[in-house]
Amino acid sequence: MGLTIVDMHMGQKASLSRIFTEEDVKACNELTKDFNPVYQPDEEIWKRRYSKPVVPGLLTEGLITQVISRKIPGGPCILLQKEFVFYRPVHIGDEITAEIEVIDINTKRNWVTQKVTCFNQEGTEVLKGQVVILVQANDRE
Repeated sequence: MGLTIVDMHMGQKASLSRIFTEEDVKACNELTKDFNPVYQPDEEIWKRRYSKPVVPGLLTEGLITQVISRKIPGGPCILLQKEFVFYRPVHIGDEITAEIEVIDINTKRNWVTQKVTCFNQEGTEVLKGQVVILVQANDRE
């Protein structure tokens, strides 16, 4: 069971980390049918600008929603809005940490706004933004 809106508080934080693999990228490509050459290890185009193939942004976004669904609130919720800026690419083999922080709670609407920051194994910010979620349960059932 996750947190209810009354269990959450301003400044509350949670995070998760994950290393993205070539298999993760292939699975994402198959599910989305997005076969952009910058995601393909056997293509040459990404070598013009990067040292390794780029991980689709959708996978980094998935890590963010994983923190939300597992930790804050860690229960039934719906993503209402997302706003992200990708500062640097994520590459295969990078360990990415997604951190969320509660920055606003609207108890009338059951909305929670969370600041989002993702950084790589070197501590470099790769994504920043915010999400608004609708927390499904207002009280314990």
